[in-house]
Formats: sequence, structure tokens, C-alpha cells
Amino acid sequence: MTVGHEIEKLTGLKLFHNHMTIELVHPLISYGTDEGRQLVQRIRNDIFQSVAQSDSAGIIFTFLWNFDSPSDGEYIKGVANMFTGNGAEAYWVELEADTDTRLERNRTEHRLAHKPSKRNVEWSEKILKDSEARSRHNSTAGEVTEKNYIRINNTDVPPEEVAKRVVEKFGLI
Repeated sequence: MTVGHEIEKLTGLKLFHNHMTIELVHPLISYGTDEGRQLVQRIRNDIFQSVAQSDSAGIIFTFLWNFDSPSDGEYIKGVANMFTGNGAEAYWVELEADTDTRLERNRTEHRLAHKPSKRNVEWSEKILKDSEARSRHNSTAGEVTEKNYIRINNTDVPPEEVAKRVVEKFGLI
């Protein structure tokens, strides 16, 4: 999300991070339930369809992809297809950071301001650690075959620099 905000600053594209819909739904229906997840998906899909069919230059979408889950791959490819089916390009950016770095970033003021459900830091860190233990959040070599793809290990790279690399790689300015 933080890198997405930096890309937004450089390009003027609007950021739609995955927690925007989670934070909308969660106070009403827990995202931890099937009903909550389904509602989040419906809202996201409506937004994607509306943006894809508009005269917007596009959006930046962030998502924690579980590469062990075929449904995550199908989902994110379906999102991309909403845009490419309307003549747009899709750009795939995979960020990689070690668990300690992710835990440190989980406590930043910026993250907590944009993700209220993460403000219970103890709970949020437990979820992050559990997710790391049971899911693979980075691809293996050759697994992502999209033509407009870049993978960046941003463990020790500031978000502004990562955004600059992405924008330069894809010529987004």
C-alpha cells in the first residue's frame, strides 16, 4: 500500500488498496466470515468494472497474493482481464520483503492510518505471522508469466525508490 501511494504521487493514478473495502465492510460484517469476504469481493468487482469501463487512466490495486492458492491466481488474473478486456494494459508488480521487515512496517503510522483494523497491533502481527507460516506470498522463478511484470525485493529499499523503479520500468509517466 505504501509503495502504491508513492506510485500514485508519481503517476496521478488512484490507489485502490485491498483494505479499502475490508475497512468498509468489517464494522458491519466481519471480514473473517464468508459473508464478509463475499461482500468485499462484490464491492471490489463493481469498482473494477466501473473503472475499467470509464475514461479513467486506470488504478493501482494492491493485494496479498497467496501463491499456494489457485483461487488467488484466478482472482487477480480476472481483475486484470476486466481492464485488458476494455483495451487497457495490466502491469504486475511483486514486492518481496522478509517477515521482520513486514512486521516492522505493520506498525508504521502510515499503515495504521489507512488500515484501522490493523490498529490492534498484537492481533495484526499474529495474523501476519500465521499467514507467513501457512501461505507462500512470493512466486517462484518463472511462475508469473505476464509480459508486464517486475519483482522487487524491497526489504531495504524505501517506498519512493521502489515506486520510481516501477514507474520507470513500465513508462508510467
